[in-house]
Amino acid sequence: MSTLPSTEKPRKQPPSVYTVILILAMLFMLVAVIAMYVELGRWAPDYYRTNSAQPGAMVVPVDRTTALA
Repeated sequence: MSTLPSTEKPRKQPPSVYTVILILAMLFMLVAVIAMYVELGRWAPDYYRTNSAQPGAMVVPVDRTTALA
């Protein structure tokens, strides 16, 4: 065994299985977010434009004389 420093560069370890799974999970989550954004545009194009929304409820006037009796 020599105490002199080696001239060889230390080799980099290959990524572990868990690192590859983490990268794949991040990639699939990114694809899912993009797909959900596309689906939001297809199925709910007026989701954020509420100024032209019409309420689905009907307004009925109340007769106060019979309502309190």
